[in-house]
Amino acid sequence: MEASERKKIIRLIRREVVPAIGCTEPIAVALAVAKAAETLGRRPETVAVSLSANILKNAMGVGIPGTGMIGLPIAVALGALAGKSSYQLEVLKGITPADVEEGKAMIARRAISIRLKEDCAEKLYIEAACRAGGEEAVAVISGGHTRFVYVACGGRVLLDKRAPGAAEAEEERVDLSLRRVYDFAMTAPLDEIRFILKSAELNRAAAEQSFKGDYGHALGKTMRGVYEHRIMGDSVFSHILSYTSAACDARMAGAMIPVMSNSGSGNQGIAATLPVAVYAEDTGATEEQLIRALALSHLTVIYIKQSLGRLSALCGCVVAATGSSCGITWLMGGGYPEVASAVKNMVANLTGMICDGAKPSCAMKLTSGVSTAVMSAMLAMEGKCAEPVEGIIDDNVDQTIRNLTLIGSRGMDETDRLVLRIMTSK
Repeated sequence: MEASERKKIIRLIRREVVPAIGCTEPIAVALAVAKAAETLGRRPETVAVSLSANILKNAMGVGIPGTGMIGLPIAVALGALAGKSSYQLEVLKGITPADVEEGKAMIARRAISIRLKEDCAEKLYIEAACRAGGEEAVAVISGGHTRFVYVACGGRVLLDKRAPGAAEAEEERVDLSLRRVYDFAMTAPLDEIRFILKSAELNRAAAEQSFKGDYGHALGKTMRGVYEHRIMGDSVFSHILSYTSAACDARMAGAMIPVMSNSGSGNQGIAATLPVAVYAEDTGATEEQLIRALALSHLTVIYIKQSLGRLSALCGCVVAATGSSCGITWLMGGGYPEVASAVKNMVANLTGMICDGAKPSCAMKLTSGVSTAVMSAMLAMEGKCAEPVEGIIDDNVDQTIRNLTLIGSRGMDETDRLVLRIMTSK
């Protein structure tokens, strides 16, 4: 691979694998509000946000870091009162108990309005308007959790990237295939991709912090306790499941603990990282092997998300666990053929798992995903692979991935709408 192409891929990974605190949808809303408040230049008297259906769905049922509260109103309030847009997906990391009390007061006086953006074609869309003293500032995020496309204040437009094709012009296009992903991970100079170890460091720390507390449904802590020895056994497999679910437990409960995200999702980052990192440690892999396996896992997720989109009706654990299955397969001694087989095995199993919003029980879905990741790797290493006659599997692994993402991005649109109707009518 030419150095110029390799560097483009590294820049892509650095854009997509970034730290985040809290569920990325409400945090992205807080980020948009913080930007609008900063642009206004004074403390907002009222805040109005308009959100796409997928943002609303994913932001309704998760804890907001540092608050002990669930849902969008407190995220909006804190974004307006104490958020710092320069922190990106860690926008709320500096909040204090006093800020939380002020946020509660803001909610109590009905200074916040949240609504669905009607007829919104973009699945990731956040519009925040802050008002004070007869003046209004507006900030819009679209197409990416930190991608501002419009900022205005008092009638003056400060930023406008809403024109068609603006996203493509802004970010260089990196054409990937599973073969290119694999070749990059295997041949990139270690010093150029060593930064990927930070994902293992952050996400492992999140899991270990979760073991000490009682976050969400405490799935990771439960599996690590008496059940690990009595039912699952003290094994690499049980360690993978407990660490992955524990990190998700803490994140979905709103713990003020950073995780390394992937493609705008902390859960995707967790599922792409911890199964690989735990397997590597438990089997005595070298640092180089860990680095290359993590690079393979994370870049596979990025590749699949290129055609699936940031948000969809398809649960992100399908994508992220597919990446970790590739990493584990390689750590088991597999080459490209076995990695491709692992991908097909994943698609044959988990396609169709719906996303019904971000919430504490996402830890169970991640655990289902990484369980399948290990099983798919084991089958691949035994020469077992889902065949083209089976469902949406194609002989070509990249076409198999496109079949998966076509179902998730287009085929499940009505499922997405139905899920939102059910969630908002309870």
